[in-house]
Amino acid sequence: MNRFYKDVSVSPVGDGFAVLLDGRGIKTPAGKAFIVPTQKLADAIADEWRAQGETVEPTTMPLLRLSNTAIDGISANRPQTIDAILRYGDNDLLCYRAHEPPALAGLQAEGWDPLLAWVDATHGARLTVVAGVTHADQPPAALAALRAAVEGQDDYALAGLHVIASITGSLVLALAAAAGQVDAPRAFALSRIDENYQAGIWGMDAEAEARANHLAQELGHAFALMALSR
Repeated sequence: MNRFYKDVSVSPVGDGFAVLLDGRGIKTPAGKAFIVPTQKLADAIADEWRAQGETVEPTTMPLLRLSNTAIDGISANRPQTIDAILRYGDNDLLCYRAHEPPALAGLQAEGWDPLLAWVDATHGARLTVVAGVTHADQPPAALAALRAAVEGQDDYALAGLHVIASITGSLVLALAAAAGQVDAPRAFALSRIDENYQAGIWGMDAEAEARANHLAQELGHAFALMALSR
């Protein structure tokens, strides 16, 4: 759409903060008042609006998009969102290891074992590790512990968790991200140990590299949402 506003500001509203365009609060796609929990998130979203040129490009406003997801989608569908996130715990990337070569298996163990130990110590979720890609059922107690950890997150954290888990294939990595155990570049690298190992041998084509860069950016936006919403 064409840019229809000149001034962008932030104003406290109740327990949150609104983004104002020419003094008027914006709405979500579902027509709800756009109110976020912290001023730093509202300020970052206001900057996204200020950065627009003669036309407004929603694809260049990732924090606005993710916040709309939290307000419109997750708040009304928490149980379904939690179930979707938990599927990544039942098939967590970190639990499926290479048979060979030993170098790849070693990289996986070095990168992933500390996170599995962390999720066990922090949340009481002791997950089963197997060799190969055939699905292995996780212990019910571990899945229950993961559910409790996810259910304790607010809507904005759930929005971030869902993006991170879907990109990395790992709920453990997503929970570690929410807890500040890993930053976005580290999380992305840990999720791509296999791909980076193969690329080191065979190289990476331009299309795969562009896709990886896009995913890394999306992961970074999810990290930013979680950090700014607290």
